[in-house]
Amino acid sequence: MAQNYLETQNSNNKIRIITNVLTKALKLWLRSQVSQISQLEVEIKASDRQLLSGCIPLVSIFASHAVYQGLHLTQIQLVAKNIRINIGSVLKGKPLRLLETVPVVGELIVEEEDLNASISSTLLSTALNDVLDKLLPEQCAKSKSIIWQKIILDNSKVKLYASSSAQSSSTLLEICADLNLLNSHELKLAQIEVKNNMGMVIESNHAHCLNLGTDVDIQQFNLIPGKLVCNGRINVNP
Repeated sequence: MAQNYLETQNSNNKIRIITNVLTKALKLWLRSQVSQISQLEVEIKASDRQLLSGCIPLVSIFASHAVYQGLHLTQIQLVAKNIRINIGSVLKGKPLRLLETVPVVGELIVEEEDLNASISSTLLSTALNDVLDKLLPEQCAKSKSIIWQKIILDNSKVKLYASSSAQSSSTLLEICADLNLLNSHELKLAQIEVKNNMGMVIESNHAHCLNLGTDVDIQQFNLIPGKLVCNGRINVNP
């Protein structure tokens, strides 16, 4: 009996060591994906046999105030299932690497302050330029000269403020539109108003679709005053 107890304890100790190693490796990998992060919590749920085979049935992640490619994300809660990793290399001290695409389900919260801190990032400014090109096709050649200044979030509405120095005098732009979820990978802009220094440029009920790609599956998208809340799934590729 004593021997069986010791064997069980040794097995439990080994699995705790492997779990700790994996948790640290996963945290290092997550931190390598962002340039800044305030809080990061990782929980791994797996049996010893699953861990040793390089398969992790479930990982839950909580992060706050992370910066990914210039995007400031206020809070993220994620759950990933059936993750396959290079366990042999990880146990030898090498970086963690995904072996297959991982579907990740969770909630993303971005406060208005963080969204405005992201406004100069390549990802967000390119997306905003694409929106401007859809609304004002004649601006396409000038979109690179657009300087995005401010974003205001309201109930299902977004207001964008920008300036353009493409001409001799600066042009101010104000874009106001309803922004809602059309389907799992598309957003819809509607009730659009665009103004500049001279007054109203566009006032249209015509809707424009923004395609987020097939790796995205959004179930809920809410704009409330000062905050964006999004729930859904995204594929994380190796």
